[in-house]
Amino acid sequence: MTQGPGSLDGRRALVTGAGSGIGRATALRLAADGARVACLDIDAAAAQATADAIGAAGGAGVAAAADVRDEAAVAAAVEAARRELGGLDSLVANAAIQLVGQDAPVHELSLDVWQRTLAVNLTGVFLTCKYGIRELLAGGGGAVVCVVSGTAMYALAPGFDAYSASKGGVAALVKVMAADYAASGIRVNGVVPGFTDTPMTSSFVRDEVGLVATIAGIPLGRPGTPDDVAPVISFLLSPAAGYVTGAIWVADGGQTAV
Repeated sequence: MTQGPGSLDGRRALVTGAGSGIGRATALRLAADGARVACLDIDAAAAQATADAIGAAGGAGVAAAADVRDEAAVAAAVEAARRELGGLDSLVANAAIQLVGQDAPVHELSLDVWQRTLAVNLTGVFLTCKYGIRELLAGGGGAVVCVVSGTAMYALAPGFDAYSASKGGVAALVKVMAADYAASGIRVNGVVPGFTDTPMTSSFVRDEVGLVATIAGIPLGRPGTPDDVAPVISFLLSPAAGYVTGAIWVADGGQTAV
């Protein structure tokens, strides 16, 4: 996988959840690789900070604020990104939540927590793709990457039943969208980060005993970082991955291989 400056020259990308973690690292990486990037986040200031960081590094970034659960807000944000960038051909559906302390085994799980989790993690991906893919179709094709999770395929997060189910839905959506849009020149793939040190996992990182146990199950012997995941996403959006669609790529230090 050879990637670097220029590999995304001319591309126009929208990244959700771009205010922090994997989304921010991905937006910065796509810009470093030559794309113009619309940074979407529910936190307008965080989205702007990422766009500003792209600009400070010599790239082209714009900010957009939207709650991915809100169809009208997503539609408006995608339209604004299209207008600012002159079109879209690359889409990263990354925004997600994990309700630590509230998610639970199903017999204890509240309907509210279930619905809130699926609203962001699954419906949010659906809405992002619904309006983003319309722009890709209008432009003659492109590529989509959805951020999945190892919990979608393995019982890596017992007690996080809503989160695991939501990510399982995203994995299924990736595959059916790949079949839906291949003839239209749109590739759709998923990326599975492993246990990654981000704001969403900060409570786990602070749990020293749990952290040691988690790392013991990762062959590479450490948590991932957002910068470990971002290059994989960039590759999947690039021409170098032109024959890759419907795949779930893993960047987890070997966690799901053992």
